[in-house]
Amino acid sequence: MEQKRIWETALKQSATDMNAEPSDFLKEGVTFRTFGPAEGRRVYLPDPIRLDLVSYGKGIVAVGDEAFESIVKDYVGKYGSIHIFETPNLYGLNSMLEPFDLRACFMAEYFLPDIKKLDTFSCDLDIRILHQEDFRDLYLPEWGNALSFKRKELDMIGAGYYEDNRLVGFAGASADCDDMWQIGIDVLPGYRGRGIASALTNALAKEILSEGKVPFYCCAWSNLASLKNAIRSGFTPAWVELTAREKDFVEKCNE
Repeated sequence: MEQKRIWETALKQSATDMNAEPSDFLKEGVTFRTFGPAEGRRVYLPDPIRLDLVSYGKGIVAVGDEAFESIVKDYVGKYGSIHIFETPNLYGLNSMLEPFDLRACFMAEYFLPDIKKLDTFSCDLDIRILHQEDFRDLYLPEWGNALSFKRKELDMIGAGYYEDNRLVGFAGASADCDDMWQIGIDVLPGYRGRGIASALTNALAKEILSEGKVPFYCCAWSNLASLKNAIRSGFTPAWVELTAREKDFVEKCNE
């Protein structure tokens, strides 16, 4: 798959998620779209989306209730597009959202494969490619990032590393939307720091591409171990995203 197609696929998916156009993500300034029904969104996005902000590095694309358009434009105008995803500015956003009972909730960085880096990665680990029929006994806490316990039917393929017939590292791919599969990775504590995670992530990304799908990888900005794994295995930063959720939802997340 060509690099250009990978980026075009991601932009198209973001446009579907945000009720926008792919070109919106390449513009400067703020593009605001109201939430509307659309098939093909990533399965884990809330329905409806009250407020979601995405940047591919230039401007900001926001989707949500029409009432938030002026709030988003004021917020970005005050702090600038490169600073709206950081504290202390986020406290300002929370203050703006307080009358609507919303708070800034999820923030994440997303990665796409760099074909050249993906192809030049090398390792000497014996990695097994796993399929849905192999997952039956793997829905355990230690593989909670690699597999989707709530949406098992979306777990498509995986890559496993075994020592003495024991699975010690596992990367799984979830079909979170039609054309893009998300990679999740777990390595048992005693086996970390040996390059297993990057080898599995790289192998699975190649397998996903061979299926005609685009792999993507996501992590919280503070998760340096996961971020380093993305870079080592052949991925590059693509977009950042912030989702606001109801106050009660945020409080439940903190319980």
